[in-house]
Amino acid sequence: MALDYKKCAEEIVSHIGGRENIVQAAHCATRLRLVIKDNGKVDKKALENVDGVKGMFENNGQLQLIIGTGTVNKVYAEFLNVTGMTEATKDDVKAAAAAGQPIWKRILKAIGDVFVPILPAIVASGLMMGFVEAMGKVYPQFASTSWYDFLDMVANTAFAYLPVIVAISAARVFGGNTFLGAVIGLAMIHANLVNAWVVGSLSSIPAWDFDIFGFIVSVQKVGYQGHVIPVIIAVWLMCSIEKWLHKHTPEMIDLFVVPFTTVLVTTFLTFTIIGPIFAQLESWVLAGAQILVKNPIGSGIMGAIYPWTVVMGLHHMYNVIEAGMLSVEGGLNTWMPIASAANFAQFGACLAVGFKARQQRTKVVAIPSSLSAALGITEPAIFGINLRFFKPIIAGMIGGTIGAFYGAFTGIGAKAYGVTGIPGYLTIAQPVQYTILLAISGGIAFVLSWIMWKEEDAEAAPAAAPESIPEKVVEFGTVISSSAGEIAQCTAGKIIPYTEIPDPTFAAGTLGQGVGIIPEDEYVYAPIDGEISSVAESKHAIGISGENDMEVLIHVGVDTVEMKGDGFEDFVKEGDKVKKGQKLMKFDRAKIKAANHPDTVVLLLTNSDDYEGVKFGENV
Repeated sequence: MALDYKKCAEEIVSHIGGRENIVQAAHCATRLRLVIKDNGKVDKKALENVDGVKGMFENNGQLQLIIGTGTVNKVYAEFLNVTGMTEATKDDVKAAAAAGQPIWKRILKAIGDVFVPILPAIVASGLMMGFVEAMGKVYPQFASTSWYDFLDMVANTAFAYLPVIVAISAARVFGGNTFLGAVIGLAMIHANLVNAWVVGSLSSIPAWDFDIFGFIVSVQKVGYQGHVIPVIIAVWLMCSIEKWLHKHTPEMIDLFVVPFTTVLVTTFLTFTIIGPIFAQLESWVLAGAQILVKNPIGSGIMGAIYPWTVVMGLHHMYNVIEAGMLSVEGGLNTWMPIASAANFAQFGACLAVGFKARQQRTKVVAIPSSLSAALGITEPAIFGINLRFFKPIIAGMIGGTIGAFYGAFTGIGAKAYGVTGIPGYLTIAQPVQYTILLAISGGIAFVLSWIMWKEEDAEAAPAAAPESIPEKVVEFGTVISSSAGEIAQCTAGKIIPYTEIPDPTFAAGTLGQGVGIIPEDEYVYAPIDGEISSVAESKHAIGISGENDMEVLIHVGVDTVEMKGDGFEDFVKEGDKVKKGQKLMKFDRAKIKAANHPDTVVLLLTNSDDYEGVKFGENV
């Protein structure tokens, strides 16, 4: 019996609180995507029983109803008629959902969006920095060689110019010109400024004295090396100014007025407002840290807040405290164990995510980032994993608190400064107690992170495939990749770009990006692990929902719907869980050709516009 699309739409509207409870609505290849004002008015149990709704889940502020390929667009059309709403895009829904998130979630998401693309650079630099510093401590003669100098330069590059990398990425996230973003980042670490890492050791700092309408505004000439938050704020301001100017500047002079004004206003406000705020914050944190570390309770507090000073780029100033401790006769650096406890706790929290995560893209970031944190470089772990998922950073703060308390209580100290974590063994005075400190901070953080953190959208992730797969899985290479994951070839044959598929709809990318396959076989295999979201009545097309909300469509032949199932045999049904390489369908190439249809197998990521870095072809 055919689905009553209007009735389906009416029931959906009634069970989500009516038109007045809907902010935005759109659809993709298989799902109706809704942004709801008050989730308390949604009757989820009733929604699941609506005829036509095959499943539902919430993701990134959206209520997503799985309806199926070829059906969802018809239900959506009736949905618009019922509600009187106008058609929207997935981007509209994503924007509406993001706007409805709490401000702290939006801030964390923005930071995560900025850092995810640059993680490879800072992970590589972090690991290399830990290795080079350790080698220099183990073999002091190596520290005076050209090799050490060269490797140290390479290792420090990403962190020395971190504001530039962050600024470029932030400009992309906030929708501004990336080259103007680079200029802002470069200005914040200009050679004419005092390096932020050494400013704490100077007795006086040069300044500009701006005469503004008779008022003298004094601004210190200090750079932002190692800083993150002020750079992101500055670039967000830059993008806001640039967008406003583009809207209000005549096109004829836009090229001259907008870049000039944007850079001038942004840099001035950055150095006169944003800069002084963070300079004052630095002095407050430094003074507070010096007071707190004099007792175990204060040390525990510093162990908790230390990662947040890393987020703000204020942690380099602690070298002043360490240098002061070592400057007195018989001095011992008791700050180093606090920093080590905090850093090793972030290692434990990040490592737990890496071990627990099912999503491969999370694992490949978490594992190397945790190793970097174990060597004392925590930025990759904090920005790439712990802060992004939030609960792991809380677990790390708890572990850091207890570890730092233990370190201060037992009087652990170092004979030098500049290294933490595992390389800290080279400077620590009590290696046994230090081992206990690392075990406490890292172990507690690991356990708490494991317990507290659940993989995002776990309720929407496909369940494990049945233990007994009917036939041996077939392995093919990856032909589509994106930030969501990889999609394998689904049948043997020659790969062609989707733009060369002999059908204008597929070739235009209307249904998403992917590939075509000129088949050499008559079997179709699952290109990902997931759940069958749709099986066409004519048996020629199958939809699969995979991890990270990937929506994959396999369509055998062009216009083969006209064959009404003749020549096709499906081995799965809607709702089945499948494993990559599992046999899904058999098709008769001879019958397809006899019906005068191209037999090209279409493999698409239908929601490819939801992800970054989409690549397709034989060499992805």
